[in-house]
Amino acid sequence: MRVVLQRAAHAHVSVDSQVVGRLPSPGLLLLVGVTHDDTPATAEKLASKIWNLRVLDATDAPDPEAWSRGDVSASDIGAPILAVSQFTLYADTRKGRRPSWDDAAKADVAKPLFDHFVASLRALGAHVETGVFGAMMEVTLTNHGPVTLIMEA
Repeated sequence: MRVVLQRAAHAHVSVDSQVVGRLPSPGLLLLVGVTHDDTPATAEKLASKIWNLRVLDATDAPDPEAWSRGDVSASDIGAPILAVSQFTLYADTRKGRRPSWDDAAKADVAKPLFDHFVASLRALGAHVETGVFGAMMEVTLTNHGPVTLIMEA
């Protein structure tokens, strides 16, 4: 499983010009790719790592005075998460001019694992909104920092 994590001041995802998911306050935008050997345990491990990763700014907290200066985790401040499935994270561009998608799991494998990843975040206490799996989506964000990390499990 591969996730591009972006700290976002604002973010939303639209399908057919309709917003289907958004960050109601500053939080994390996650672009999530699934590969063939991912398992529910992989999804749970990565969800826990992301929920507890200290990459948010304390000023993003609902009560910034309660936190000392420095980075806090989404779990520390209850920051929301917007998770968007993105099979293109497993593109192989080493040969030719056309990416290969062989490393990306097919939808019948990827969707249940993406859903399990989202459910794992919610079980940890996260407010999670999502895009629409497999749809053509438009993702809009204001990257805060900027902070962008690539995470794999």
